[in-house]
Amino acid sequence: QVQLVESGGGLVQAGGSLRLSCVVSGSISSINPMAWYRQAPGKQRELVASINRVGTTDYADSVKGRFIISRDNAKNTVYLQMNSLKPDDTAVYYCNVLVHNGARWSPLPSWGQGTQVTISS
Repeated sequence: QVQLVESGGGLVQAGGSLRLSCVVSGSISSINPMAWYRQAPGKQRELVASINRVGTTDYADSVKGRFIISRDNAKNTVYLQMNSLKPDDTAVYYCNVLVHNGARWSPLPSWGQGTQVTISS
């Protein structure tokens, strides 16, 4: 059983910054890639950023140059530093562990409660 606890969201003005944290606990290896997703009202959940065990990162085009994903394997924690925030970044942000199903990396079926990020214009 894996537990994911996200925190750090809030209400900020456009141009501001936030740092999200996600603590992972349970029967999962710290070598698994981790990812942040977000879901805006009325939209599907989308992948925002991912990081593998050695720190190689990947980002959605919409956040490249503004967001930075990082991880602390000793603390089983993944972070998302969000800078130059825009109203379009408003969403509930979730983290998850990525597992390989033989064909590709996919998030675990269970999700945490997420953390709300709201950007005012």
